[in-house]
Amino acid sequence: MLNHDEKQLIKHAWEKVLGHQEDFGAEALERMFAVYPQTKTYFPHFDLHHDSEQIRHHGKKVVTALGDAVRHMDNLSEALSELSNLHAYNLRVDPVNFKASAGQGRGEFPGVRDQPPPFPSLPGVRAVPGAAGSGLPGAEGWSAADTVRFALQLLSHCFQVVLAVHLADEYTPQVHVAYDKFLAAVSAVLAEKYR
Repeated sequence: MLNHDEKQLIKHAWEKVLGHQEDFGAEALERMFAVYPQTKTYFPHFDLHHDSEQIRHHGKKVVTALGDAVRHMDNLSEALSELSNLHAYNLRVDPVNFKASAGQGRGEFPGVRDQPPPFPSLPGVRAVPGAAGSGLPGAEGWSAADTVRFALQLLSHCFQVVLAVHLADEYTPQVHVAYDKFLAAVSAVLAEKYR
């Protein structure tokens, strides 16, 4: 997973996030809803307008949870167990809600309209023959965990864009790689209860 140097890069960059959790979280969620509008189905009860109190509040929760994960990088499963249970069992976030609109196909995902479905090639995502489909184009046969992991990877990608914007030159390729690995691990842990 992460080597010592990558862990240090993550911790150092995280110091720049502290004090901005609500802003960064809201910005990442708003970006995700704009770039991947099908993710709005996870939040049917939210006011999804720019700078809404619900988005800001949830964004702060997301980034605060990531902060817990940063502090417990060596034991993500234990650190995120309660959050994973909350989403899988209490809130019952249904991965089937994450689907493309009927008849819109791959065009629902900006930039992939004329490309082969990219989803099965995502790191850590595997197709499970015979599993319930998510409705995602190219994701036939994905397990529930794969679908949730994919949704979390979309949010992770948006969060990395927010980090890059705010950290500017400090968001080096090395920091990017470290955060990519870290957020993929967080996504995998949060999705594991869906197996």
